[in-house]
Amino acid sequence: MEQMANMERVLKRQKYIPVVTFTENDDVERFADFLLDQGVSCIEITLRTPFAMQAIRNLKNAYGDRLIIGAGTVTHVDQILELKKIGVDFLVCPGLIRELFDAATKASIPFLPGVATPTEIMNARAWGIKWLKFFPANVNGGSIALKAYASVFADIRFCPTGGISRESSSEYLNLPNVFAVGGSWFQKEFPNKQNSE
Repeated sequence: MEQMANMERVLKRQKYIPVVTFTENDDVERFADFLLDQGVSCIEITLRTPFAMQAIRNLKNAYGDRLIIGAGTVTHVDQILELKKIGVDFLVCPGLIRELFDAATKASIPFLPGVATPTEIMNARAWGIKWLKFFPANVNGGSIALKAYASVFADIRFCPTGGISRESSSEYLNLPNVFAVGGSWFQKEFPNKQNSE
């Protein structure tokens, strides 16, 4: 499927996908520089705050040639329609439902849906989706579960997200069926003095 090929093209060189939640008080551009200084050229901005869409728009305008910019926590079709106008590079959803899959496909935006169980993985594969977010990784068996999935779903690649730290990321990245790791530790490590008290 063309859309999944696009997902692979967009993310295949990424080891880390920082999962970030921005508010209007955050210095979005300085955080982008912080990532680039660490050799990280990808970001997933969650749609958990009213400022999220503007943050994505700002980064697309200023860093679109240097950062792969995705939107996370996508749960509604109207979000996909707005993100299409902004020109976001990829979508990340916590789960997988047909309505979102169809909207993302129609918008021609690479789509990384979340799964946790064998049934969800099989449903995704039946729709031609072979690159998946494993979420939340820490409460669904972590790397042990992904090791078990490797032999059962040999054609599926995962990006585990949820409860992963910089220290634990390597155990996931060493697995053959993991293409990248999503994590919020980048934002926790960001020396944002403006917001510290």
